[in-house]
Amino acid sequence: MSDLPAPIGSVCVYCASSEAADPAYMEAAAAFGKTLAAEGLRLVYGGGDIGLMGACARAAHDAGGKVLGVMPDFLRQREILYDDVETIVVGSMHERKMVMFEQSDAFVVLPGGVGTLEEAVEMLSWRRLEVHRKPIVFHSPGGFWDPLYALFQHTVDHNLTPAAFMDTWRSVETVGEILPALRDLAAANGPLLETRMPAVGSDQR
Repeated sequence: MSDLPAPIGSVCVYCASSEAADPAYMEAAAAFGKTLAAEGLRLVYGGGDIGLMGACARAAHDAGGKVLGVMPDFLRQREILYDDVETIVVGSMHERKMVMFEQSDAFVVLPGGVGTLEEAVEMLSWRRLEVHRKPIVFHSPGGFWDPLYALFQHTVDHNLTPAAFMDTWRSVETVGEILPALRDLAAANGPLLETRMPAVGSDQR
């Protein structure tokens, strides 16, 4: 294995699918999609055409960027599949998260609800277990994610999470800070681990 960090080529974005999201969050998601396209980075996301998900994907696609959507079949109508981009349709949420994990070199968490939170915490848990060393950055405009960070610190204070966990991710306020933070973390993390988690129900022959 090389001692150099793996270059970031694909960035997974977790974010809200709600159309009722603050317009400022929608604009920021679109701005990040454009940034990924301008940097030649592929967007990997949940496959929908609504909410922050749709704003980010449409902006990346319209700017000439590569986009991969990953959508469970049962959500095709609810999240409105964005079929202008390459899409993998899977059978479950577990498969969706696994494909997104395996197709990505880094993770960005934009504002979102319980689904976004669940995805982000799973990646942080896997990072804590050293399943991977892929960088994770939260975009927290106006302190959006501060209550979550306080909860993390609460678990550290009660000796349930090691203090070093707080250094395994970054938080930024502006879209322009996201990619530099990802790259700084990638350099600090070193080479990615080879460990890959099997998909639930997969044939491991």
